[in-house]
Amino acid sequence: MKFSANWLREFVDLPENQEEIADLLTRAGVETENIETRGAKIDNVIVSQITASSRHPNADRLTVCEVDDASGTKRQIVCGATNYKVGDKVPLALPGTKLPNGTEIRKSKLRGVESEGMLCSPIELGLGDDASGLLILSPDAKIGASIGELFPADTILDVEITPNRGDLLSHFGLAREIAALTGKIVGQPHRLPSAGGAPALQRSGVTISATRECPFFSARKIDSVKIGPSPQWLRTKIESVGIRSINNIVDISNFVMLELGQPTHAFDADKLKGGINVRLARDGEKFLALDGKTYSLKPDNLVVADQERAVGIGGVMGGEETGVTDSTKNILLEAAYFLPASIRRTARNLNLPSDASYRFERGVDSEMILRASLRATELIQEVAGGTPAKEINLDGKLPPNPADVSLSYDKCDRVVGISIKPKAIDEILTGFGLMKTSAAKTTKWKIPSYRRDLQRDVDLIEEVVRAYGPEKISGTDRSRYTASSAADHAHDLESAWRSRLAAVGLDEVRTSKLLPRERFAFSEGAIELRNPLSEDAVALRPSILAGLLPVLDRNIRAGAEGVAIFEIGRTFIPPSGKEERHLGVLLWGNVAGAANWRSLSNRSLDLFDLKGALESVVPNLSLRPGKFPDLALPVDVFSGDQMIGFGGQLSSAKAAASGPVFVAELHADLLLVPDELRKKFREIEKFPAVTRDIAMIVPEEISHEKIWRAIHQPHETLLESVELFDVFSGGELGAARKSLAYRLTYRDRSRTLTNEEVNAAHAKIRERLRRDLGAELRE
Repeated sequence: MKFSANWLREFVDLPENQEEIADLLTRAGVETENIETRGAKIDNVIVSQITASSRHPNADRLTVCEVDDASGTKRQIVCGATNYKVGDKVPLALPGTKLPNGTEIRKSKLRGVESEGMLCSPIELGLGDDASGLLILSPDAKIGASIGELFPADTILDVEITPNRGDLLSHFGLAREIAALTGKIVGQPHRLPSAGGAPALQRSGVTISATRECPFFSARKIDSVKIGPSPQWLRTKIESVGIRSINNIVDISNFVMLELGQPTHAFDADKLKGGINVRLARDGEKFLALDGKTYSLKPDNLVVADQERAVGIGGVMGGEETGVTDSTKNILLEAAYFLPASIRRTARNLNLPSDASYRFERGVDSEMILRASLRATELIQEVAGGTPAKEINLDGKLPPNPADVSLSYDKCDRVVGISIKPKAIDEILTGFGLMKTSAAKTTKWKIPSYRRDLQRDVDLIEEVVRAYGPEKISGTDRSRYTASSAADHAHDLESAWRSRLAAVGLDEVRTSKLLPRERFAFSEGAIELRNPLSEDAVALRPSILAGLLPVLDRNIRAGAEGVAIFEIGRTFIPPSGKEERHLGVLLWGNVAGAANWRSLSNRSLDLFDLKGALESVVPNLSLRPGKFPDLALPVDVFSGDQMIGFGGQLSSAKAAASGPVFVAELHADLLLVPDELRKKFREIEKFPAVTRDIAMIVPEEISHEKIWRAIHQPHETLLESVELFDVFSGGELGAARKSLAYRLTYRDRSRTLTNEEVNAAHAKIRERLRRDLGAELRE
């Protein structure tokens, strides 16, 4: 929100240096995003009045204006704007003027017509960004006066207000905050009427049917108002912070909102039919708003209605049919309290944000409602005349003030980390508008109506720190060792998986957990959303591969020759929607960088590349024949004796790609193995290894896994590793037989082995293969 420094100074003394204000607020948690200097202190720019206007004889888009600048002689000005009328008062830059944008004004001829100056737009004077037409001044502006008298120098602070600090959405509110932070006194925005002069509160003419959404509503009739342009002081104030002037009544409503933070609204009283009823809208009820658009309302939208139709969307925007126009004579001034959640929901559903809804949805000060009504009435009498009714019609009751909060001085010291004197704490909280109701080591504080965000003792401690100054609190190290948790272990393991898979050449992708209407493979049975956001997000993915296949399609269309990707993410298992963390891998195409000057043929990725990728993250990996309907070569993935997922080649019916697509999906949570099964650091071996080869002929049906197990079981302590390095079948071996050759490595980590020890261990393994598998050993 933008704040005028000149306006703030009406309530509190500010430092002359605006950077000090910004730094003060920012250190207190109210960040100042930008500081802008405004004003129109420009020599030779004065107020003039257009007395005549005619078309330019030689240009269709230009006009020739005659203006009065109080010099006694009319000036002729050629103008390109069209937003003025004869009688308007506008800024005139006299010859010799140098404008803020660098333009120098001279007497000149435009298309053959002499021009003695220039009529200015807001952007040319540095008073805004509007370049669409002339700056139309107030009718009260004195002809011949310097433009600087109408637009004095000002500093505009652009302040970021957090959602919990609705009390700062006004000049009085921010001035109150600055006064509390600086220890100064904040002035009051206006003098309240005495008891005898205050209007009576009358419970008639207003009915609240939706008491939850609107706890309190007030309306005051003001007769015989004169609608017209606002005086210059009013226009200057609201325009300085970005609010466009409309007419005196609307401008006063905006002024009070900017000054006190309480939105009000004026209806044309003569266009209302009967009393006011604050109710929920009827389903499909149509409403023409002040922005000129017609909205279809829902039953949870709050409306202000008369006996026939809705005349306003409560807390958001008034209606076009009952808005204030030039012909309005009598108005009904609304001031109310609306439930923040209701206003927030309505503004979002209708996509209709407004300055009023911005404040109501953050919560307004309940004690400021009638005060704002009185302030607006006072200004309407001053600016537009009018006779206010002697009573204010209302219904409902104001929400109660926030509950008292207790604060222990000892706890404040413990939380802050330093000792702050109780007297200093009391002064700080009193400066923020709190009132102490009990005095002891633990004090009780009455919270003002405008600070509903203060609900616990730590909230009060935060206020103490903001005013005391965070920079005065020295840093202390209160950290302590915390044992690693299961969540820490899972996070570390996921990070390790990502590093290892990237190291073997895979790229990580992130896909949506939601599936589109057009389903891919592995999305059967996906749980549908009741209220999908779009056609691209209608169901929860049951498999992580459902997101990887569209990535493959996009890469193929982009001309990729090979795709090697993985993703770690959440899946939702039907029908219960159980949430599981899965790891998905997809390989297709050629090995990256396979074709070069030494090898002109690309090698395609295959099942062994998939296995190699999985070996980088799965301890004790083994692949066994499996059954999966979408896979042509299905395998079950095991870690030790536990099945943790599946993989294989995607069937051609499910793969749109040319060439085989290899996929695997693992239940990642099952990979959170105990520490003793995880890979650990091991020193480089100090003692040499001894290798022996075994070649054998076995029946075709005996698998490599069976041979591998026969070699390892029972466990041979000297055997370090086993590697299959040769496979041969056919030829002179005959049918249904194959030859396999294995290299066995023996090592002892504490000493050098002798040939006799190795030969003895090797002989046991050879004998076991011959006895258990019937292997024919080749010498």
